[in-house]
Amino acid sequence: MIDGRLTALRREMKKRKIAVYVVPSSDFHNSEYVGDYFKAREYITGFTGSAGTAVITMTDAGLWTDARYFIQAARQLRNTGIKLYRMGEERVPEVNDYIERNLKEEENIGFDGRLVSAVKGEELAEIARKKHGAVRMEDDLIGRIWKERPPLSANNTWILDTKYTGMGAWQKIDQVRRRMTEEGANVHLISSLTDIAWLLNLRGNDIAYVPVTLSYFSVSRENCIWFAQEQAIPQTVLAYLHMNDIEIRPYDSFRDYVKTLKGKRILLNKKVVSYRIFKSIPDSAEIIDRPDPTEILKAVKNPVEVNNSKIAHRKDGVAMCRLMYWLKTNVGKTPMTELSVSNYLSELREEQDGFLEQSFETICAYADHGAIVHYSATPETDAEIEPEGLLLIDSGAHYREGTTDVTRTFVLGPITEEMRANFTRVCRANINLANASFLKGVTTGTLDMIAREPMWEAKLDYKHSTGHGVGHLLSVHEGPNRFHWKTADCELKVGMITTDEPGLYFEKKYGIRLENELVCCADQANEYGQFLRFENITYVPIDLDGIDPEQMSAVERRRLNDYHKMVYQEISPYLEEEEQEWLAKATREI
Repeated sequence: MIDGRLTALRREMKKRKIAVYVVPSSDFHNSEYVGDYFKAREYITGFTGSAGTAVITMTDAGLWTDARYFIQAARQLRNTGIKLYRMGEERVPEVNDYIERNLKEEENIGFDGRLVSAVKGEELAEIARKKHGAVRMEDDLIGRIWKERPPLSANNTWILDTKYTGMGAWQKIDQVRRRMTEEGANVHLISSLTDIAWLLNLRGNDIAYVPVTLSYFSVSRENCIWFAQEQAIPQTVLAYLHMNDIEIRPYDSFRDYVKTLKGKRILLNKKVVSYRIFKSIPDSAEIIDRPDPTEILKAVKNPVEVNNSKIAHRKDGVAMCRLMYWLKTNVGKTPMTELSVSNYLSELREEQDGFLEQSFETICAYADHGAIVHYSATPETDAEIEPEGLLLIDSGAHYREGTTDVTRTFVLGPITEEMRANFTRVCRANINLANASFLKGVTTGTLDMIAREPMWEAKLDYKHSTGHGVGHLLSVHEGPNRFHWKTADCELKVGMITTDEPGLYFEKKYGIRLENELVCCADQANEYGQFLRFENITYVPIDLDGIDPEQMSAVERRRLNDYHKMVYQEISPYLEEEEQEWLAKATREI
């Protein structure tokens, strides 16, 4: 099947004199997660992960993806003729280096210019220029061969009340306009779907697990224009937009609008705006390339958003604690598989008031599947769960009040001493980062080393970031805040919510990950400056059956005990008597 698709694509490439064709994972808005219409890279390679870039030449094909997907990609690319390039590994070329090395003189590079950011498009154009060739970006070659392509989604948009957001759309637009004035811009173009949703206090259903509406937005000092599909906007939303003086135009008219911006000073983010939109801007316009002001505005949660997030996590904690109680009580007695456990967790969440949907596809990974960082069970891989070993569950939900993301690794029976030692290391990493005290101005990359210390002292590591920002009823992955010593340099600010999720993975054996969400808070100020700290807002026990207290310092044991005391206080009032008794034991002091 993949062979046939590659052959068909190469025929289209040959017709247009394209030597190298690039297929990214994104949509028109450079989104991390995309709707079915945009899964072109999955269509041409068979790889289903959320991140990756395919490069097709007339003789070769390659897929570049990160460490989260190495094992999954290797399995899915088997027998396709597509080579896996493990990003970040030694002697693995970057995508652009590979293209430049394989592009011959006067040959052309092709890609769908709607799916490639302005930054990436310029890089590819420069490679082509060096070889005296050109880029071909107007044709969607995957669309030409994908005969049963799903339609572009256009699902209902709805209003998120200010009792959840803490601020009205017009107040947020005023904040953006102030930032525009600081930059000297008179027009701001926004392509990011989550930024538009946050700005307008609107949510949608155009991407699974990400409640957004396919749209673009333009802000000037005189007006605001929202470019969206008419069928996705009900009358209530039309009235709301009119009340906020926001004009509506068709989604597919945005490019024509951009062409009219002659002589304007345009603020945009070239890492997000598509290359085709960027190239449509008149030459007389001046580009101010900056991160969208909404990126940091939405990352710093206001007090209403923080309080609502705690409510969402309390609800989620009830569901997770009930799952943990059920697992511990029934494993070995009731038949269980990865999919049945995942489905049961979904049912427990659906019982919570205000539940909307999962925030991502649940990772329920038993035994060796736990070593696949972003494993997704299928009917073909669905493992039976036995009363032994480790079960890793990474999951989350959207509630009216906010978004959750939590990972727990459960001990289901006898485990090896190696497993226990590594479980304890992951626990130490998690609680030590959560209890960090640091001066204002410290960056997330610096703090990442607190979490990695227990691993590094054992000459171990994990290849993903220690944590990422979380949207407020938006994408479960949100920037700019993330913990990674190599690639993160965001200053932590009061109100930012970031996950804390260290792990250890051993291929063909097991995996361990523990994840909480932390909100950055002000601590005391003194002659050395303003100190900051974290408040843990995830309320789920860490499985004490995996802990070796002897490997923990007295301070680490106290930190774990304090966390468990909080979990019991937050969750026990919502549980039945038997569940409360179990939770008291699960959160006992060590």
